[in-house]
Amino acid sequence: MEKLKPLSRKEKTYATLSKPYAVVLVMLFAPFLNYLDRNFSYFFCLSIVLLILWSSGFNLSLFGFGKKINMKTVLWAFLITIGFIVVDTLFSTLVEHFFGEPDLSSLQGIVHDTAEYLITLAIVWIFAAFGEELIFRGYYMKWLAELFGNSNRAWLASGVLISVYFGVSHYYQGLSGMISITFLALIMSYIFYRNRNNLVLLVLVHGIHDTYGLTLLYLDKENLLVDLVQYIF
Repeated sequence: MEKLKPLSRKEKTYATLSKPYAVVLVMLFAPFLNYLDRNFSYFFCLSIVLLILWSSGFNLSLFGFGKKINMKTVLWAFLITIGFIVVDTLFSTLVEHFFGEPDLSSLQGIVHDTAEYLITLAIVWIFAAFGEELIFRGYYMKWLAELFGNSNRAWLASGVLISVYFGVSHYYQGLSGMISITFLALIMSYIFYRNRNNLVLLVLVHGIHDTYGLTLLYLDKENLLVDLVQYIF
């Protein structure tokens, strides 16, 4: 009888982290790291995703990267972001009317500071646009949907759960920030629901949207669109 070849370190890692319930355990454990530092939770989750990628031979399709970036995707990202910004402004204006402004004090250092603005922009594209979409949509939402049965209902249920989870993870922005971010996350989750193989689209929308917001903050014009909306109505 032929002796079975023992699993390699990569195979053992993948076999462990790809178990159906593993994503749930990661989601339950990560928030406790916020008691040490809110960034620990993020980098813990990112480490898990990178370990899965490494152990799978960098199979990006596991996280929704089924399509390469092309001009059509870029164009759609810009068009979606325009609508996204309008809806975001209208909803955020309403939320701030009842719950006050979100706490964005951590970003105030970029106002009129070009070097700080460019550094923050690079960080946002790498860790927010790419990193958060990889973790929250590509890993949490996609893998939860598959755990729930991979049906349309499973994807929608997963999208709602992850949107609330994502919103609450921004607790440092206050109640107003959590509500607005949960709402925006619901929209992003729906976009991913309709484009399950194209996480690149989500990364671009996230990055362009955040670039717009950071640029207004850098120019000290963060309420420019809000003022315009209020003027019109």
